Amino acid sequence: MLTKRILGLGVAALLGLSASTALALPAAAAPQPASPPTAVAAAPSAPLAATPYAGWNTYFGLGGDYTAAQVLDVADHLVSSGLAKAGYDIVWLDGGWQAATPRGADGLLQGDPARFPDGMAALAAAIHAKGLKAGIYTDAGPYIPGSCGLGSYGHYQTDADTFATWGFDAVKVDFLCGIAANLDPKTVYTQFADALRHNSSGRPIIFNLCNPVTSPDWGNYPESQQSTNTWSYAPAIAQSWRTYTDVGFVNSIKYTDVLRNFDANARHPEVAGPGHWNDPDYLGPQLGMTDEEFRSQMALWSMSAAPLVVGSDPRTFSQATIAALTNPDLLAIDRDALGKQAVRVGPAGPTETWTKPLANGTTAVALVNRGDTATEIATTPATIGLKATRVTVKDAWTHQVSEAKDSIRSQVPAHGVSVLVVSKSTGIPDSPRVTAGAPAVTAVNGTAVSPSVNLLAAAGSKLDVRVTVRNDGTTPVALPKTTLATPDGWTSTTKGRQPALIQPGRSVDVAFTVAVPTSAPVGASAVTASVRFVGLRGPVTVTSPASTVTIAPAPPSGANQPLSHQPWVSATSGWMTPAIDQSVGGGNPIRVAGSTYPTGLGVASPSDIRYYLGGTCTRLTGIAGIDDVVDNVGPDGGTATFSLIADGTTVWDSGTVARGTAAAFDADLTGVRELVLHVGDAGDGGYNDRADWAAPLITCA
Repeated sequence: MLTKRILGLGVAALLGLSASTALALPAAAAPQPASPPTAVAAAPSAPLAATPYAGWNTYFGLGGDYTAAQVLDVADHLVSSGLAKAGYDIVWLDGGWQAATPRGADGLLQGDPARFPDGMAALAAAIHAKGLKAGIYTDAGPYIPGSCGLGSYGHYQTDADTFATWGFDAVKVDFLCGIAANLDPKTVYTQFADALRHNSSGRPIIFNLCNPVTSPDWGNYPESQQSTNTWSYAPAIAQSWRTYTDVGFVNSIKYTDVLRNFDANARHPEVAGPGHWNDPDYLGPQLGMTDEEFRSQMALWSMSAAPLVVGSDPRTFSQATIAALTNPDLLAIDRDALGKQAVRVGPAGPTETWTKPLANGTTAVALVNRGDTATEIATTPATIGLKATRVTVKDAWTHQVSEAKDSIRSQVPAHGVSVLVVSKSTGIPDSPRVTAGAPAVTAVNGTAVSPSVNLLAAAGSKLDVRVTVRNDGTTPVALPKTTLATPDGWTSTTKGRQPALIQPGRSVDVAFTVAVPTSAPVGASAVTASVRFVGLRGPVTVTSPASTVTIAPAPPSGANQPLSHQPWVSATSGWMTPAIDQSVGGGNPIRVAGSTYPTGLGVASPSDIRYYLGGTCTRLTGIAGIDDVVDNVGPDGGTATFSLIADGTTVWDSGTVARGTAAAFDADLTGVRELVLHVGDAGDGGYNDRADWAAPLITCA
C-alpha cells in the first residue's frame, strides 16, 4: 500500500536508482525464469469469492506499526458491533506485520517478534476462534529496503505454502518493489497465483491483486505495468484486482478521490462476475468524508459489486457509519448472485443514472449527484430497461416501498447517491411515490434571489422558502402535510393554505417564511422538509434533502481593504491548506512574475474561496498568477485558470495562466451578496499549481 503519492517520478527515480540499476539488484531481482502463464480456474460449482467478500484492513486505521493485540481488539469489535454478522469477516493485515529482516535464515517470512510474540500462525488461529477469517500482505517484487517492507519475488511457492500453513485465508499482493525492479505484472502475478492455488496445504486462499501504479499519479509507465491494464489478465488469476491507485492517504480520504476511483473502476464492468471482482480500494468512513459522502461511497461500491473492505478503525465508528455499512439492501445489491457490475445509462455529468440487474429480475438504480448542492434527478422505466406502465420502487436508504408511473425520481443531497430497487408492479397499487425537494430560499428580507438550497445570509434575516412536493405515483395523495425543520431559535410559518390533494403526475409548491434570530451563530445550518400523508397501505412520511443556510461573518467595510484579511465562509485548496499573505505550502511570500506582494491568498488547484459581501461592496482589484516558487520545484505543471464568481455568475475569467504571467483583474461587485474566488487546474491536473490571488483589494460601504 502506498504511504504517499508520488507525482511525476517513478519509484526507481525516487530511490536514486537508474532503470539499469533497478534491474541489477540482488539475485532475487533478476528476471525469474517464467513458465507459461497459468490461469487459475475456480471450481464451477463453488468459485472462491462467489460474491464480493468483505472485511477490515489495518492500513488506514492502524498504519504500519500495529500489534497482534490491536488486531485482535478490532476483531472483537467487528463481532460485538454486528459488522461480522453483516459479512465483514476478514481481518486483513496490510504491510507492517513482518520483522525488520522479513525473511529468516531458513528462507521463510517471519513476523515481528515484539509485536507478534506468539507468531503469525497463532494470530490466524485466534482470529479463526472468533468466527472470522484472516488475511495477510506481501509484495510481488523482490525485497528492496526503502522501497517496500517485504517482497516475495523468487519465493512465491515458499511464501504461498507459508501463508497456508499459518492458516491465512486471503493474501493481498502489492507491487511497490515489483515496479522498482521493472517486473512485468502479468507474468509475476500469474506465477504467484499459480503458487497460491498449489499451496502445500491445499488451502483455498483469496488472491487480491494490488497493482496501484497509475499514470499520472505515479509516472509515465508503460500501459502493461499500470493498474488500468490489470483487467486484461487478472480475471483469470485472481478473486479481485485493484483498478486504480489508492483511494486516499492515511487519515485523509476525500470524496473527489472516491469518485475518481469509482470512475476508473467502471471502465470494464464486463470482466466482473462470480469469483472475480473489480476492486476500487477500501471503504474510508470517518477519515475526512462527511457521513453523506461515505454513504455515497458505500452506495457506489455496492453498485459496483466491489469487495467491501473497511480501511478505518472500526472501534471509532459512529452509529451512522455502522448503519451505512450494515444496510441490508445495499449489501444485498453488492452480493447479488448474478454478479453484474453497474453501468451508466446516459451521459456522464454532474448528475448520473447507473443500473445494475439483479438475480431476481429487479434492477438496482443509483441516481448520483456529484454536485455541491441538493438536486432532483429523474429517470424513466424505459431508460432503465423496464417495459412497464407501473413500477414498484424500494428506497435502499429508507426501505420504503412505493409505486411510480412515468418517472422514477429522487431528491438527492449534495454529494449524495439515491439507490432504488425497481421492478414491474403487479396487483393492487402501492402508495404513490412522493418526493420533497430541498427547501429553496426565494427571497431574503423581501428581495427576490435566484432560488437557492445553499444560501449565505446574515443573522436576523427573514427568508422566503419554497418546497416542491411531487406525486409520481398512480393514485392521488390526499391531505399532505408539509413542515419545515429548522435550527433551535429559528421560526417557520406556512404561507397560505396547503393543498388538499396532489394528483398523479403533478406537483405543488408549499411556501414558508423563516425568521433567523439575530443571535444565530456564524456557520452552516440545515433546513429540511417533511411531507406526511396517508398512503394506500398506511401513513407515509417523506423527508427532503437538507438545504444549507450559512450565517456569514460581517461583510468587509472600507476602501481598498485586503480581501485576504476578511474571514472567508469556506475555502478549499487542492490537497493543501490555503495560506494568507503567503504562497501555499512553504511559508514563502507571494511572488508573481518577479513581483512580491505583501497581501494575498496562496492556494493549490482546484480551489474555491467563498466570501459574504451582503450587497455592500462595489469593486475588487488585484493580480492572479502562478507563484514563482514553482520554479524551485521543477518544470512540470504550474498552469491554472482564475475566475471571480458573483452570485453564481462569472464576472471575470483569466483563461489559462502559465508561470511567469501576471493577470490583472478589476471587477464590479455592486449589489453582489456572495463572491467565490475560483482556481481550476487548466485541464492538466493540479501538479505544481501553486496559485496566488495577489494584493486583492476590495472596496465596500
